[in-house]
Formats: sequence, C-alpha cells, structure tokens
Amino acid sequence: MTKEKVLVSKITDREEKADIVKDVLADLPEWFGLPESTAHYIEDAKKAELWSVEYEGESIGFITLTETTADTAEIHCMGIKKAWHRKGIGAELLMALEGFAKEHYSYLQVKTVDQGHYKEYDQTIAFYQKQGFKKLEVFPTLWDEWNPCLIMVKKLNVK
Repeated sequence: MTKEKVLVSKITDREEKADIVKDVLADLPEWFGLPESTAHYIEDAKKAELWSVEYEGESIGFITLTETTADTAEIHCMGIKKAWHRKGIGAELLMALEGFAKEHYSYLQVKTVDQGHYKEYDQTIAFYQKQGFKKLEVFPTLWDEWNPCLIMVKKLNVK
C-alpha cells in the first residue's frame, strides 16, 4: 500500500453509504457479528456523515459521525477490512472526520466495549487512545451485561 493510492472521501449518497458499510462490516464478524446490530449500523449510515477510504477502487473502510449535542459529535461506527488493519487507514479516516468535526464541535466521543472483555475491543481501545481519546466512563449495562459500554472522549482544537 502506498499513501498515493489511498483515497479518503466524504460520501453523500445514502445508498452508497449503506453499500460501503455493509461490505466492510461483512469482513469484521469479530466486531460486528450480531446481524440485528449490523443492520442498524447499515441503516444509520444513510443519515450520518460518512467518510470512505478506497485503495485501487476498492472500499476498504469507513467512519461515520453523528451529533449527540450542539457541542459534541460521536464516531457512530468505524470499520476497516481486516487485511488493512495496522496500516494507518483508521488514522487517515479519523483525520478526515476530525477536520470536519473541528468546524462544528468542541468534543468527539466514541462508545466501545470496555477493556478486558474481548481482545478485539482491547485493540479498538488502544487505537483510540493512540489517537488522543481518553476514557470517560463505563456504563455496565447500557448495552447488556456481557458488553459494558466504555465512552471515550477527545477535546477538539476548535478553529
């Protein structure tokens, strides 16, 4: 992979957003293995701000943003196909999203499964920490008992 061949772009077409999310999440059953939940992410993507990353014409990842308050936006969902993990793709997507978010919000948040429950989500937490996110709070039963919800936040340098 070379940086020159990776294209990050904002997608506005609702059906294209859904197709991208469906394709990427199908490659990530360890994170998105519950069909009902995955269907919600696909449907929600139609209404969210979405950035996609392509490599040689293939969609290899996406990130979606939703507003939670006038001051805070949330990374609603993010997925990178497994073959592309640990190659800087997530950081590229996050940089594109933050460029937009800094114009509109003071804070960025993300929800994930709390540390120590699944190795995949421990990797997710490590990624967000590397990107400057801090742990805010754990809600033990927001989703369900076996998936305690960790909220992580990042202060944006508002322009």
